[in-house]
Amino acid sequence: MFGGIRDAKWPYLAALLLLAAGGALLGWMRQPRELRTDPPVTADLDRIRLMSNGISGAPPESYFAEGKPYESDAYNLSQGQRLYAWFGCSACHGDGRGNTGPSFLDGWWLYGPEMVSIVASIRDGRPHGMLAFRDRMTIEQIWQLAGYVQTIGAYSAKVAATGRRDDRQMRPAENRAPAKILFNEGPVGAHPDQGPSP
Repeated sequence: MFGGIRDAKWPYLAALLLLAAGGALLGWMRQPRELRTDPPVTADLDRIRLMSNGISGAPPESYFAEGKPYESDAYNLSQGQRLYAWFGCSACHGDGRGNTGPSFLDGWWLYGPEMVSIVASIRDGRPHGMLAFRDRMTIEQIWQLAGYVQTIGAYSAKVAATGRRDDRQMRPAENRAPAKILFNEGPVGAHPDQGPSP
């Protein structure tokens, strides 16, 4: 009596399972997890070439060969967000708007918004208070943190996003170009070392 009804459900159930498996496969293919970078690539990440003034420069060739993973990979951005909280970056930089340290959202990047400049600032430190983290973090962690810091001050939206934070949100999410949104609202208070607002 009910055999015909049960038989009619199998094609729909099979199609649903096939669709779910296809979605999972596409999600994995879109961004496979690589939780640890190969040691030769990691060693190469420390070979950045800065310009003579210490501002900007060129990342290692392996960074481009890997597809700029620290700028465009959600896992690395989430790790950078975790490191930002873990190493107490918010004590000086707040949620990106600045505190005793400079803001990432006001349009003034003292040493440039390029990844190489941010990595050099974190790795080697900068005058007037930025500590060097070379001995406290691995070079891969420095690149992850630099990628997150760059997304905080981004003027163009990104597809990759960090994980959700549970604390109160005072600014737009990192992948929504918070610097552009907040900068269009008007300048924030200038840091004394930065000069007048743009």
